[in-house]
Amino acid sequence: MSNYMPELVRRIDAAKTAVQMETGLLHREFGRAKSRWKSDGTRVTAVDIAISENIFKALRAKFPGDQMFSEELPEGGGPIPVTSRFGWVLDPIDGTNNFALGIPYCAISLALIVHGEPVYGVVYDFSRRVLMHGGPGFGMFDGDRRPVVVSEKPTPETLIGFHSPTDKAMVPAADAVLTHFKIRGLGSATLHLAYVAAGLFGGAVDFNVKIWDLAAAIPLCRAAGGEVIFINGEQLPMKVFDLKMKRIMYVAGAPPMASQLAKLIAVR
Repeated sequence: MSNYMPELVRRIDAAKTAVQMETGLLHREFGRAKSRWKSDGTRVTAVDIAISENIFKALRAKFPGDQMFSEELPEGGGPIPVTSRFGWVLDPIDGTNNFALGIPYCAISLALIVHGEPVYGVVYDFSRRVLMHGGPGFGMFDGDRRPVVVSEKPTPETLIGFHSPTDKAMVPAADAVLTHFKIRGLGSATLHLAYVAAGLFGGAVDFNVKIWDLAAAIPLCRAAGGEVIFINGEQLPMKVFDLKMKRIMYVAGAPPMASQLAKLIAVR
């Protein structure tokens, strides 16, 4: 990775600027933007589309050879192979349901990938008005803070970011988590994992996410000393970007917490 350092630093600076440029639009249209439902059952607004287009326009102007992947690509396209050295994975508004309804837990989530592996993430946390960014070898930044993952021994009072399963077969696994820890469901998968990196949550469990929900928060978590464990098959490095990909199950936290959560789910 050291061979790429000048290119990485240029991209990291550009990513932070591009995301920060869209925060004004996010705040102006919060709770006001009209929305529609896509064929996959997720909500989208004109603000999602605008942020996606604006960020990619800014990045393409500086890095025309990089691949750009967004949740808001036109529907109907097939899987796109990851072929470039550098690329970007964007969720312009993670938590669009919250955003459209005026619930403040939502985020802009942008990941820089190298050969399909997320190496740096930039996440704007709307609810706290904080820019979170970082990656392995660079550190984790929560605004002006330099946090690390919660390392204390888990207790029944430990907070876990949690998204209930849609597959009824996974209900026993979800119940196992519920009986061991306190949970918080924010409606933003990005923030669940980013809050693990920021030391706000002791761990995270999700049964229903896609790679664009996690790509930016994964390097944040790793930079802060955390571990992300995929339950239903390794997802990285990303070899294709597919809007119709299967849902991802994962757990995260400090290594002991991630291991405990994985065991709770795996034995059910």
